[in-house]
Amino acid sequence: MVLASGSPRRAAILRRLGIEPDVRPADVDETVGAGESAADLVERLATAKLTACADVPPPSSQPVLIIAADTVVEVGGSILGKPEGKADAERMLALLSGRRHRVITGLAVGLLDSNEGGSPPLQVSARETTEVTFRTLDRELTDWYVGTGEAFDKAGGYGIQGRGALLVDRVDGSYSNVVGLPVVALDELCRSLGWPLHRFAGGPDGAPTAEAQAGVGA
Repeated sequence: MVLASGSPRRAAILRRLGIEPDVRPADVDETVGAGESAADLVERLATAKLTACADVPPPSSQPVLIIAADTVVEVGGSILGKPEGKADAERMLALLSGRRHRVITGLAVGLLDSNEGGSPPLQVSARETTEVTFRTLDRELTDWYVGTGEAFDKAGGYGIQGRGALLVDRVDGSYSNVVGLPVVALDELCRSLGWPLHRFAGGPDGAPTAEAQAGVGA
């Protein structure tokens, strides 16, 4: 399995499932289109990452399953990506303080013939939305969190799986989506191509399953 993302959090989620991905980050233009919604944006970017990664297929005697994702935070009609610095992180946290926002992830999964580059002949995509409610943040808590450095590589300027858990009052929907990879939605896409995620995970002894060894390229 190839993960078309440089996010250490997405790779960590797969590893916790017993899957060791071949990490191949894809660089795409993430400019928001005129009038483009957050949900349309993330699904478009995930599909673009999938295609970019498929242009240089990894060597394998088997077809290769490629997964790609993109996540943003949307609050009051504003789309929040990763902060550009300290002031931007503080601005994002002030926007989120005491409010409900949406975390939206676009997913794209493709099954690629190992002998061909370009867009995978079999590919599917979807988007997942989780609603998150923030506590009202005081200055001390905001300064402390920004000072940890945790905010700077995460959409919306926080990471719920780390110190950012102190900022969150409530989560409605997929928790793993807030981290960056909604595993149930991803599994549904993989199943639609005939390869559910558990086939890539290790068996009871941690070794790759026979199906994974005989099937889609790792």
